[in-house]
Amino acid sequence: MGKKVLIVEDEIFVALEIEQIVEDAGFTVGAIAVDRAAALESAAACDIALVDLNLRDGPTGPQIGMELAARHGIRVIYVTANPSQIGDASVAALGVITKPFRARSVSAALHLAAAERPDLEETEIAGFTPFRQSGSWSGLESRG
Repeated sequence: MGKKVLIVEDEIFVALEIEQIVEDAGFTVGAIAVDRAAALESAAACDIALVDLNLRDGPTGPQIGMELAARHGIRVIYVTANPSQIGDASVAALGVITKPFRARSVSAALHLAAAERPDLEETEIAGFTPFRQSGSWSGLESRG
């Protein structure tokens, strides 16, 4: 598959659980970041990011998602118990996985994100809500 995943999560046990799911799904973990600085430092080597909203440096997840998509062309999926906090940052992401999550939801969302042309119109993944903006998808440009 060849896609590297950046996990942006400050709770170590949650991060390790996500890491195992990512690897079981056939992806490589590029890095685990606990705050904005670490996420941006690790971004260049990654293709997909799973981003929590509330991190070690505060509620920086939405901003991180926007920066990862805009600066690095990373496909972002938010993973949070508080999806209402995403706000306008939804334009940079494929969607959100609500905590508590299921391994199969994370795995399916990763495979969707890895697709050359993700078909979010037809997406039905339990626990995953795709973001739709006026019939087009924002932030889907892939670096290949």
